[in-house]
Amino acid sequence: MKDVTIAGRTISPSSPPFIIAELSGNHNQDFKLAKEMIKQASLAGVDAIKLQSYTPESMTLDCEKDGFVIEEEDSLWKGKSLFALYGEAATPYEWHKELFNYANSLGLVAFSSPFDKLAVDMLEELNVPCYKIASFENNDLPLIEYIAKKGKPVILSTGMATLAEIDEAVRCILAQDNDQIILLKCTSTYPASASNTNLITIPHMRQSFGVQVGLSDHTLGIGASIASVALGASVIEKHFVLDRSAGGVDACFSLEPDEFTALVRECRTAKSALGNICYGGTESEVASKRYRRSIYVSANIKQGELFTVDNIKVVRPGLGMKPKYLEKVLGRTAKFDIEKGTPLSWEYLA
Repeated sequence: MKDVTIAGRTISPSSPPFIIAELSGNHNQDFKLAKEMIKQASLAGVDAIKLQSYTPESMTLDCEKDGFVIEEEDSLWKGKSLFALYGEAATPYEWHKELFNYANSLGLVAFSSPFDKLAVDMLEELNVPCYKIASFENNDLPLIEYIAKKGKPVILSTGMATLAEIDEAVRCILAQDNDQIILLKCTSTYPASASNTNLITIPHMRQSFGVQVGLSDHTLGIGASIASVALGASVIEKHFVLDRSAGGVDACFSLEPDEFTALVRECRTAKSALGNICYGGTESEVASKRYRRSIYVSANIKQGELFTVDNIKVVRPGLGMKPKYLEKVLGRTAKFDIEKGTPLSWEYLA
């Protein structure tokens, strides 16, 4: 499986998870708020921030016919037209350069999801280090081809794509002589339920395509992200907001700064805890081995006396004979006088 390098950061099965804070439209088109979000994301310890680069016109038609208005009862945006929603959530193109520069000054990787070729061209002028393809765009092969030709890492959310459709997208990228691919398991509901997240797909996806795999997490909380690391996720993407109660187009399923700090900490702890296949204890456990169980003399024994359940016992610490030898010792005689509290060894047996 090929490692992927983004702006000097290596993403591999052995590296800490690469954690992305997605700003989306939670800046409410307030530039100062967008900058503060980047600052707080940096303080939370993320590796990268991601924008979304589109205009309402590049996303849909200014139309309210069937299909152009969100009708699902459980949608956060029920009743809104697609055109109006994208107009509210869009990040102005003129912000991108300054936001990217600010993120870079804080040591963060900064990039975006383009939704049409003009957005790709704009991002190329800003020399972004990679591209993200959103889950609803993973069937737009002309856009994927255009992005892949730039020769930069491509992060693709799989969302509703079938295995065949993911294969089609991966082949499209590879056909452009670009093998820097990261797939993100993603459930395209907002928010997503834990029971609908199906994290077990992550190792299957990695095995199926031989690429780095991560999680674009739309669930509430941090549990799914942490669990995904245990299943091999090398990238975590999560939506970010300063204050859910203040609103924002994606605020409902976004994490606040203290929650994002916990996400970063616990995902890295989970990665560290995976370690290596290990039996028999680690170096740090050597001192603890003395507190395992062993056979001890539990009452004073005279030379020639039989070892019985009344004068020997399996207890802690572990300085005597292993408990598995208890039956072999019982009924034998003592070679010497032995005091209570003596760890038993073969030399004491006649």
